[in-house]
Order: sequence, then structure tokens, then C-alpha cells
Amino acid sequence: MSADGFNQGPPPGARADWTIDQGWAGYSDAEHQVWMTLYERQTRLLPDRACDQFLQGLEALDLHRSGIPDFERINVELLRLTGWSVVAVPGLVPDEVFFDHLANRRFPAGQFIRKPEELDYLQEPDIFHDVFGHVPMLTDPVFADYMQAYGRGGLRALQRGQLANLARLYWYTVEFGLLQTPQGARIYGAGIVSSWAESIFALDDPSPNRLGFDLERVMRTPYRIDDFQQVYFVIPSLQDLLDATLQDFAAIYERLERSGDIPIAAILPTDLVLTRGTQAYAAKRAAQ
Repeated sequence: MSADGFNQGPPPGARADWTIDQGWAGYSDAEHQVWMTLYERQTRLLPDRACDQFLQGLEALDLHRSGIPDFERINVELLRLTGWSVVAVPGLVPDEVFFDHLANRRFPAGQFIRKPEELDYLQEPDIFHDVFGHVPMLTDPVFADYMQAYGRGGLRALQRGQLANLARLYWYTVEFGLLQTPQGARIYGAGIVSSWAESIFALDDPSPNRLGFDLERVMRTPYRIDDFQQVYFVIPSLQDLLDATLQDFAAIYERLERSGDIPIAAILPTDLVLTRGTQAYAAKRAAQ
């Protein structure tokens, strides 16, 4: 939910930290029905696909009780479990605002919901992506600590001018990450669990590479913002992800400044290859 290049202050009606009232009472029946349609479709699909931490968080927060969740209600349980809360924002917010919220265990979420004709694709994240996709994982103490550490690291990256590298870490973990389990790879990234099509593609399609997570490798890898991913990185555990990001990034940034990007579909000799993808989907799309 961050966007760089914002020099102006918050929009009219927003507070200094860019938060707004959710306005839950103002949602229409049609908007609640969109949430329920999306929720029911995803929850039929995600067992045996999403990781246990996500599914347990989804149950703990009871995100389907009355359509679009009321942030005041779900924050009671979220605060109890991990000290996090969800705050409503009017859309994409400046990077420094986004990182400051994360660093203080607040997740900024959009409060609008997509139209019925936009169930499968939306350019800007809406409340279903932000709350259904992201918030269940924040009930897990380890992942909750990772998100706070990421926010603190983001504030430091802004000062160093290294935001592009750090954004790749967020993309390939928080948004499109896979977790290795005894039952195989499972989804924990919000961009996957909130998408019916990518929940299937990320685990089942032969096209993408699936590689073992390596922090610097991830930070050197560009990503697709407009289509299915060409590579997914699989973490061995949430604790491993947290441990990797609690180190001082200063030395990493210095090495990254001397290193070039790795082509998005490349496989290096040093990669742990879980699936060597065909890249057929990307090739077909490029030819259209």
C-alpha cells in the first residue's frame, strides 16, 4: 500500500498520518455481497494451498461474519494476539508513511471494495486484498515481527536510497511468498491468497521457477507487477524469514550497489531449484 513520489500532504479528510475512518456503516448491501462472493470463493480453494498460519488467522479473525469486516471489531483480536491493528487509508500512501505504520505495528488498508465486474483483477489494492490477503498472517507472532522489522528497515532504506531492492523483498515474501512445509509448498503471500487464479498458478502451473529463498538473490530480482509471477521464492520457515531480515542490511546494500540485477527468469548455479519452470506462460503473453 505504499507509493513513492508523494510530496504533498494527506488528502482532504485524512489525518496527518494519512489514516481515515473506515466508515463501515456506509457500505452497501451490494458491497458486502462482493466481499462474501470473494471470501467464499477463496476459502473453498485455499485449504491444502494456503499455509496453516494463514488459515488459522482467517478463522481467528472471523472475517466473514457480516460481509466486509469492521476494523474496530477485528482489531480487538488482532491486538490481543500480536499487538497489531488495521488502519484505514484513502489509497496508496507515501513510502515513509507506509513504513512508519508497519514499524509501529499498524497495517494500512484501503477501505473501498472492487466492483462485481472486477472480481478477478484490480489495478489498485482494495479492502479484500489488504484485509483478507494480508491481515490473517499478522495473527502469527513470527510473521508479525517480520512485518514490523520490514517497516523499520524501510525507513532506513529510504535514507540510503535503497528502496528498490527492499521493495523486491516485500514483493517476493509478503505479496507473493511460498512456504515449504512437510506437505509441500504452501501460500502465505497476500497477492496469491487473495487471487483465485494465482492461487492455482503459483502451486500447480509448470511455467514459473520456484526457488529456495536467499535474501540477496531476492533483492536483485525484478518482479512482474501486471501478471502472474515468473519466479516464486520458497522460504523454509517464517522464523528463517525473520532471522534473515533482522541482520544489519548496510553491508548487504553495499554489495548490492556493486551487483547487477538478475534476469527475472534466470536460474543461477547457486540457486536451490525446487521447480525449473518452462516459462511457457510468460512466453505466450509476450507473443500476444
